Amino acid sequence: MDQGEEINDQSGVELADTRETEATETVNDVVTEENKGKTTGQTTGKTTGKTMGESMEGTQQDFKEEGGLEKQEHDRSTQEESMEREKSPSVYLEAPNTKGKKVRMGETTQSAKDGLPENRGKPHWWSAKVVEKEPRARPMGRPLPQTDFPSSYLNKIKAIKEALKTTVADLTAIVKVTLIPVDQIVTFNFKIDVFLKQLKEHFSQLLNIPSKYLQLTYQGKTLKNSETLMHLGVNPEDVVKLELYSSNPTHYPIKAVFRKMQGIRDIITVRVQSGVRMYQDVTVEIERIDFHKPFLGGFRHKITGTEYHNAGTQTAPKKLPIKTNIFSRETQTVTERKKLIATTSRTSTQMTKIGVYVSNMTDKLITPGKYFTAAQYHARRLAAVIVIQKYFRRWHAKKFVENLREQKRKRLEWEMQEKLRKEKAKKEWLQRDYDRRINPQANEDFELLFHALEVWRQEQLCHIDQNFTGAKRKAALCELLEKETQIIASIGRQRILANNRKYEKSIFTFLDKCSAPKKWISSDDREILMDTQYTIRARELQDIYNCIIIKNICDDERLDVLLTLKHTVKEHECKLTQDILELIDREVDLMMRGVKSCNLEGLRKRIATLFLQYIKTPLFNPEVARYLKVPQDPTEFYKNTYFCRSCELYLPSTEFSISSTSYHVSRCRQCCTLDNEARQREAFLKYKFLLKQLYQSEADYEDDSKIAYLMQLQDLQYLIENIWASQSALSAWSDLYDLVIVRWNKTQEWAPWNCILLTKDEANAHLKMKSLEEGYEPVFIHKINHKHILAKNYFSQIPMMAAFLHVYDTEDEAKEKESNETKDKESNQTEEETDKETVVSVMPRSTPNDTEAECLPH
Repeated sequence: MDQGEEINDQSGVELADTRETEATETVNDVVTEENKGKTTGQTTGKTTGKTMGESMEGTQQDFKEEGGLEKQEHDRSTQEESMEREKSPSVYLEAPNTKGKKVRMGETTQSAKDGLPENRGKPHWWSAKVVEKEPRARPMGRPLPQTDFPSSYLNKIKAIKEALKTTVADLTAIVKVTLIPVDQIVTFNFKIDVFLKQLKEHFSQLLNIPSKYLQLTYQGKTLKNSETLMHLGVNPEDVVKLELYSSNPTHYPIKAVFRKMQGIRDIITVRVQSGVRMYQDVTVEIERIDFHKPFLGGFRHKITGTEYHNAGTQTAPKKLPIKTNIFSRETQTVTERKKLIATTSRTSTQMTKIGVYVSNMTDKLITPGKYFTAAQYHARRLAAVIVIQKYFRRWHAKKFVENLREQKRKRLEWEMQEKLRKEKAKKEWLQRDYDRRINPQANEDFELLFHALEVWRQEQLCHIDQNFTGAKRKAALCELLEKETQIIASIGRQRILANNRKYEKSIFTFLDKCSAPKKWISSDDREILMDTQYTIRARELQDIYNCIIIKNICDDERLDVLLTLKHTVKEHECKLTQDILELIDREVDLMMRGVKSCNLEGLRKRIATLFLQYIKTPLFNPEVARYLKVPQDPTEFYKNTYFCRSCELYLPSTEFSISSTSYHVSRCRQCCTLDNEARQREAFLKYKFLLKQLYQSEADYEDDSKIAYLMQLQDLQYLIENIWASQSALSAWSDLYDLVIVRWNKTQEWAPWNCILLTKDEANAHLKMKSLEEGYEPVFIHKINHKHILAKNYFSQIPMMAAFLHVYDTEDEAKEKESNETKDKESNQTEEETDKETVVSVMPRSTPNDTEAECLPH
């Protein structure tokens, strides 16, 4: 307020402005208009547009004023004297708890002026009532008026402060809770001084999840139940975003919310312009309804690409009441009602007659058209139908041609893909074959090497026999023998390296098996692992062995490993442990003498070998007894143990390969391999692939096929080489890597007398045929049957095959008998039908008179 303001009233409660300030008073709030470029805002009784910071600022200023106001209370006598000379301005303050009451506060000094409610931050509930009074002129030069305080002024100020404190508890903030993982946002107002535990309880009722499984987070930090929004630094009317998730999503998952929370409303604050340079904050409640708004169309901006949808109403449609007893008699009975209805518009016509004239200026003259008959009409319809049929047939033909063109395109594309796939498969096969020859690992790889060596040797022999004779031939043969010897030695070195790698890998695999924990599957499909004292012991020994075989380590680390090994071995006293301890002491002594590590490799290998023997002893490592090939019980040696007549060793039955034509065990696998490498040098890898493919194809039929699984490698080799001549029966393709042996009659199980050797593509086409007579000519079928007879003659010598062959023959005979019987029955039926027809044709036709005579009684 300015110094030129004066207040003159009997009760001293009116406020005026000498600068002609216009004020309008309302019931609950005050709106102050502009006065020469200056505006004074008055706040309403509701909390709109004010923040918590302003309220707290006003409260602090109230506390600051209290000291000055108490000081002014002591100078009341001097102020009363000045009031006699001139009235001072006063203002009325109104709090929510003191609405309608007036508090008089004067202005004496500049500090008192700064403490007025207009010049400090007002709380949101502050309202001032301004009453316009006739201004009185104050003489120039007169000193400022003094303030007169009533006796109840301090009590009313304290009441105002108490009201401010009570309203702080009602301050709220807008909370947006995001439900994880459904990404649904729930917005509502929440008090800033209420514990977050209540918020969890509300969501617990809404989501049907116990509150102990709900977790609130704010900016990545988990919130406690005893915290409030004030602890997070949230001010009133602020917007805070929280996240809610379940700590046990398996049993208590969070789902989308489609109903409102009890006691909590979704509220937003919208600022609306209520006048010139005046705005008002309006609180809007959001009503959430599970209603899908229909799409009413729209348009898209061509430049920005933004889509704009046509607006629709936000009011949800009323749900129709649930109908009950819709199939009752009342609903199915028609009720008739009679009601007179008049037409909405009446028309009438008027003709010219005596006394009435009607103008004919607007009349139209109608002339009849050409008449056409029904035949012409139908002819016209027929011509239209023909036109429609013509265009339809054209459209249908175009669609048919397009379909054929698309099928052709797909067929060509498929053929191209198949061609590329076959080329890629062939290239990969050649690359694998090359890798097997360059870096052999398995026994099959060395078979390929010896087979290639034999093919090369035969070619060189043919060349020598054709080009050399006499002494030159002998020299060439000696040179060939020397080259063959060098190649065999090179292959032997490769085999030694491969065996060493294989041996090391087998050792690591063996130790991993021994140290692996026990595994089983629980009732809830979880894998459970358990370590026993034996597996822990095996794992400790495995770690020590891995440290022993490490190369290129410093002397200190090597000494630590040897010391650990020495303490481990000392636990048992035997000849093996004594040898290990002696070797450890010897290595330590040599290391102290400065011997190079390259000279200690032999000693270290001996230590590793003896310690591996220590690990494989069940007395020192009980877990290893489960994985040893040699049983600990001597009586087990008498079971499934056979004598090899070639290497004169007793070996288990798994070391012998027995063909279906053999009657006793003669040589083991290793001796057979050695004999093959020394003499024939054949490669059985391609036959192994064929046999594997045969097993897989018969397993896919799932018809209890048995004969295919009795076939051994030698049997399949004889069948392919001697019966089918190692080539396809259709195309004579001789590459065995592209051939497969499948069923001849797919309705019967595979057997040497029910098979055919074809390429992969031919086999796919053969298995798709429904009948053999439709796909092949009789000459080809007779040729295949002849090969089946040869296979029967050979495999009938095998006892197991002979039993299946007998059953197969009996089934064929039974089927032939049934087919012959059906044929005989059909032929007999046809003969009887023909006889009946002939009898009917021979019998004379009877006349009506004869029939009547026969029907008359005697």
